Amino acid sequence: MNAGDPYVVWMANKLWEAHSVDRSMTRELERYARILWVDPPISPATRAYRRFGAPRTAWPHLSAVSDTVTRLTTTALPGLRRPGVRLTTAALLRAQVRWALRRTGIEPAALVSTSLEDLHGWWGCGVVSALYGTDDYVAGAELMRMSASWLRAQERRAVASADVVLALSPLLAQRWSAIRGSPVPVIPNGCTPVRASADRLPAAIRDLPPPVVGLIGKLNGRINLDLVEAVADAGFSLLVVGPHDSRWESQRFGALTGRPAVHYAGPVQAAEVPSYIAAIDVGITPYLDSPFNRASFPIKTLDYLSAGRPAVSTALPAARWLLDDLTRGHRESAPGAILALADDRAGFVDAVRQLVSGGREAARANRCRAFAGRHTWSRRADALAALLGLAGPVTSPAHIDELPQPGHRRQREDAQPGQRALE
Repeated sequence: MNAGDPYVVWMANKLWEAHSVDRSMTRELERYARILWVDPPISPATRAYRRFGAPRTAWPHLSAVSDTVTRLTTTALPGLRRPGVRLTTAALLRAQVRWALRRTGIEPAALVSTSLEDLHGWWGCGVVSALYGTDDYVAGAELMRMSASWLRAQERRAVASADVVLALSPLLAQRWSAIRGSPVPVIPNGCTPVRASADRLPAAIRDLPPPVVGLIGKLNGRINLDLVEAVADAGFSLLVVGPHDSRWESQRFGALTGRPAVHYAGPVQAAEVPSYIAAIDVGITPYLDSPFNRASFPIKTLDYLSAGRPAVSTALPAARWLLDDLTRGHRESAPGAILALADDRAGFVDAVRQLVSGGREAARANRCRAFAGRHTWSRRADALAALLGLAGPVTSPAHIDELPQPGHRRQREDAQPGQRALE
């Protein structure tokens, strides 16, 4: 990129290290613009595990993540989400962004926020201010331990004041369209299709009796454990991968993972996930039918497909959206051969049984990747760039046939946050 390329200020709702929707999108948006990444504010009192090792500081800090990404680490008062204190959080955040813009000389073309903080309408008429809803924040108030009424007021203000509003899921877009009085476009989660092998995984995983069903991702209260137990009860081997929230069904989860044909691998690095998916025959997305889940777009399903494995999901609106797109876009007679939906125990197990019967044929794996190739992060970033009014990409995304191997990342992805301080 050139020195005169536009800048986008990305107001993230998760830290850079979290490997979130924000980070996946900005990686691809770098083809259109340089990024000033703004971490969500943390206070000096925030516990170390929630700061991902970032030092305690009462001052904002600028660092270079790569040649195209500058990171602003922000701070706030202790108790930043509590009544009274939270009124200061957005103002402090805006002040720190202004400080960073002055310090770096950046004149942004756009600002994108994935939170409901009061961040829109403050940056001048030349800056496109966009709200990108990556979750139903109001429905998730209990999960986030925040006030639903306060979040609802924040939501209405943010949706009304942003120049551009877009949502991750059809249901959230529908509700925000009603608030805004005009259609809100949907830009869902994406994926990066990869080819991977399970050869380097521990023998305990590679030796699981086939067929193997996989549940990979965060293991918390969003999961319908009844459906997971039903799959194990049906005699399938089960590979479970991801961090377990100790507050969620600790005894039942322990009993499940203690079964002989169930292997719990624990949390793994993001780059290793495709190798674990390569060890399974079918991936499952057994989400509960809750308001938060209905307005979400689970990334698990695309992760399975992008690594060449079919998936069974509960029939959330996002899953139906994917299945509708698969049915429209593929001429094959049986789209259910790579994606099936079911909600009850019997139906879910039957869907798994139907999909595992297809084995791990290369043809079906290629169909999974081909469909996932229509839902890559690069395509999501193309859609976002168009909404922001950014010019054409500086670099083109890799073709679907030029799939990266796990562990072979672009150089900018290997850069360590804070590696080169600008202060």
